[in-house]
Amino acid sequence: MTLRIGIAGTGWFGRMHAEKLAAMEGVSVSAFCGTSLEKAETAARPYSDARGYDTIEAMLEDRKLDAVYICTPPFAHGEIELALAERGIPFLVEKPIGVDEETPSRIRQAIADKGLITSVGYHFRYMDSTNHAKELLADRTPLMALGQWMGSMPGVYWWRKMETSGGQFVEQTTHIVDLTRYLLGEVNEVYAAYGSRHMAQVEEGVTVPDVGTVTIKLASGAVATISNTCAIPAGGHAGLQIYTNTGVLQVTGEALVDIEVDKKTEYRSSNNPYVRENEAFLHAVRTGDRSQILSTYEDAWETHRVTMAANESARTGLPVKLR
Repeated sequence: MTLRIGIAGTGWFGRMHAEKLAAMEGVSVSAFCGTSLEKAETAARPYSDARGYDTIEAMLEDRKLDAVYICTPPFAHGEIELALAERGIPFLVEKPIGVDEETPSRIRQAIADKGLITSVGYHFRYMDSTNHAKELLADRTPLMALGQWMGSMPGVYWWRKMETSGGQFVEQTTHIVDLTRYLLGEVNEVYAAYGSRHMAQVEEGVTVPDVGTVTIKLASGAVATISNTCAIPAGGHAGLQIYTNTGVLQVTGEALVDIEVDKKTEYRSSNNPYVRENEAFLHAVRTGDRSQILSTYEDAWETHRVTMAANESARTGLPVKLR
């Protein structure tokens, strides 16, 4: 059975997913939906079975698709997911799932009503090293964690505006929030402080904060602090350090480092997490077996709630309780 896949979004992520999907056996990249017909047709050109469309309705009316990948900017979520849910078409959506809480909540309900197969692109969960960390933590007591996403500001126009990206904590650092939830459990309370130190003075139209620190209380009793900046021109870093009763686990996008008394062990991640993410989702589409999907929309909604709570706390100066 060949799965016919549509791609909503013609940017880097949409094209990256299309390339990986086209290399898989029994998968056909069949449609692209973009903000213009020209962009969609350009993205579709390398794939013999693919056509381009400028609306999700036109794509779904013309093509019988088994699943759709949603790779749009954060502010563009809503219409696409709801159209797919209405038709019962499974989808994989890249993070973040929105810039507010209302739209993802509507999508979440529509998914539940249909019992729809979904996946969200938190690819850190699919790394070998991350899952080895999860195995090690089963026999250790996590005490606290420090997370970081330190880097420069992306050049796309929508990223630098709060209303279109949600800010760095929502758009980028959500990966570290999700990693914290995946490895350490659910979040009870959030307190955040943001600031604008540099980027608004040197770049036009910047409304996102360029520094921030968020303190998290976990249901287990552990605590975590996750900090970010988008103002560093070089030397950036993203990862999570987990302090346990036996030492420190350092989780990054490349490896896991396990630091114990008189011992330091590094585990390099040997797999491509995007490939594993695709395999898990498409296996579910083919068979109905969702067990290999590590981040469903329902799960990702919990991560999104934490990032929304951080934005609210930074705005009000007050802690936000989630449960």
